[in-house]
Amino acid sequence: MGANEKHKNSMFSLLFSNPDVLRELYSAIEGTELPSDTSIDINTLSSVLFMGQINDVSFTIGGRLIVLMEHQSTINRNMPLRLLMYIARVYEKIIDRRKLYQKNLEQIPDPIFIVLYNGKDPYPDYATLKLSDAFMDATMLKANTDGPALELVVHVYNINQGHNTALLEKCETLGEYSAFVSKVREYREAMSLEDAMKAAIKHCIDNGILKPFLETHSSEVMNMLITEWNLEEAQKAWFDEGRDEGRDEGRDEIAAMLESGKSPEEIIKEYRRGEVVSGQ
Repeated sequence: MGANEKHKNSMFSLLFSNPDVLRELYSAIEGTELPSDTSIDINTLSSVLFMGQINDVSFTIGGRLIVLMEHQSTINRNMPLRLLMYIARVYEKIIDRRKLYQKNLEQIPDPIFIVLYNGKDPYPDYATLKLSDAFMDATMLKANTDGPALELVVHVYNINQGHNTALLEKCETLGEYSAFVSKVREYREAMSLEDAMKAAIKHCIDNGILKPFLETHSSEVMNMLITEWNLEEAQKAWFDEGRDEGRDEGRDEIAAMLESGKSPEEIIKEYRRGEVVSGQ
């Protein structure tokens, strides 16, 4: 799959591509305090929409490879499988393939997969998703005392207001990001998406929430969020129009159009003109 050069970063990836912020977030999640000089190497697959999902941030820190994603819609139980395919791409990027054929064992960073959920549907403070839950033969899996031959565990944290309070307090940036998203949704109930974004940005700057970031990137944030939220609404409209059994096909077709180079705005326009045919 080639890179989609029309894809822009999300607000989340822009905010959390700062090494100091990543260090703060990782320390909060792991319950530790990393020294300020702890090196971070960001190795995000830039300009790629992977499996129709906006790619957020991946980075190495202290010998660990962290894949960090934001999830605004209902948690997808196929996330472990999608991340398995994603992590292979990241390893391809950071490892010299020639070393795979050498005699010595090639050391690789230990991966950890973190999803920060801030969707509207109810979800617990913390949950794990496992790749092995998708394996077809559960009987064989239980009979294998060594555990599954292949496993991938995704750690999901609910970062909506009122959830994981200690985590949001320890990582100030994450707490303020959660407050910003909450404020956008609050304003969205009474006004258009664009007006809601403007009102939320003004409210947060006035109240010291992500103030330096929003003052510097307010125009980018507006464009990013409008694109993301419009795309999510377009996908929801697609699925609502189609039969239940057609939802996966609809998601795949949207992902295929994104990967072919079409921007989210172009896809939304096509859908609204009726050029995109739902699976009815």
